[in-house]
Amino acid sequence: MKSSKTSGQASSGHTERPSPWLRLLPGISPKRRGFILAWWGFALTFGGMRLLTWLIHIDVAGVGDVQAGGVHLHHYVWGILLLAVVGAASLAERSARARAWLGLAYGVGLALVVDEAALLISLEDVYWDTEGGVSIALAIAVIAVAGSVLAVTRGRRASRNDQDDEG
Repeated sequence: MKSSKTSGQASSGHTERPSPWLRLLPGISPKRRGFILAWWGFALTFGGMRLLTWLIHIDVAGVGDVQAGGVHLHHYVWGILLLAVVGAASLAERSARARAWLGLAYGVGLALVVDEAALLISLEDVYWDTEGGVSIALAIAVIAVAGSVLAVTRGRRASRNDQDDEG
């Protein structure tokens, strides 16, 4: 099925800018691009959250917990909200550009939740305890398995139908 956009122009006649993901991941099909960006988003967010929480843990000046009404908001809350938004948007949007951004947002949201999986399992704040290692092990497993699947299937190129969907 061909897109209603032709020659890089939107239906209003304005020239549309190409997606930044086309330059970053040339030759990758739009469907695969979303998975790759989800993997990158997951890995970078997991690492970033571990660094941020460590800085909070060692009391680095200017870095602190997010609170609402004196209650600490764990980052899995933001992850669940982001996953809900991604899920709802995915029901409506199918363009290649949206698929890439939604893939990235999905990876970020999933990392925020998985990073606190030990807390969700034990229902106690065990982030820095021995039991908190469950979250690290789970995140490393997700990164390894997803990365392996992406590596094993990397030979697949964009088909003509996928290229018609670029944008």
